[in-house]
Amino acid sequence: MKIKLTSVYVDDQDKALRFYTDVLGFVKKADYSNGPYRWLTVASPEEPDGTELQLALNNNPAAKAYQQALFEQNQPAAMFYVDDVQREYERMQPLGAEFIMPPTKTTGSTIAMINDTCGNRIQIVTLDRWG
Repeated sequence: MKIKLTSVYVDDQDKALRFYTDVLGFVKKADYSNGPYRWLTVASPEEPDGTELQLALNNNPAAKAYQQALFEQNQPAAMFYVDDVQREYERMQPLGAEFIMPPTKTTGSTIAMINDTCGNRIQIVTLDRWG
């Protein structure tokens, strides 16, 4: 069994695509429209045929309430692993990334949190055992 797709709700798919590609560095994988519905995914350039992240338009009231509650509680909607959080922080800052929390050493890892500009907080993490 494999995880092939996971989703994050966004309030603007075009803005989300810019953030997830231009700032985080993912690549667009799929972009299909059918009337008002748009299927939009990104993937890691390191694993372009790996797990895809769907940037799903948040037009579902239950999902919107969940998204807003996570944001207000300062909880990440998604977590991505990187080789070096500090290096990613320095790379993303000039690209306009709004860091809610700069790289912070915690037990067993270093984490940082970013506002994705589309209603979510995104966490990037380096585990000590990976370093």
